[in-house]
Amino acid sequence: MKTVTIYTTMTCPFCYKAKGLLKKKGIDFKEISVDLNSKLRAEMAEKAGKTSVPQIWFDEEHIGGCDDLHALDSAGTLLNRLA
Repeated sequence: MKTVTIYTTMTCPFCYKAKGLLKKKGIDFKEISVDLNSKLRAEMAEKAGKTSVPQIWFDEEHIGGCDDLHALDSAGTLLNRLA
């Protein structure tokens, strides 16, 4: 299974929604909080091309944000993308 990495902040409702879906599906993930850490936020923005959170990766593949993660689940392809 691919490693899931999610960049988050403590005040982002979409971060909680994305993490909730991952937990519901039993998918382990590495969370990187960018709260008060401009270096980590800049790293995320450089990799993703976006400054909004959450930003989610499966290994080195950038998936996008919360809506993108839920779209994969709705399409029935989330678990296959992680295999």
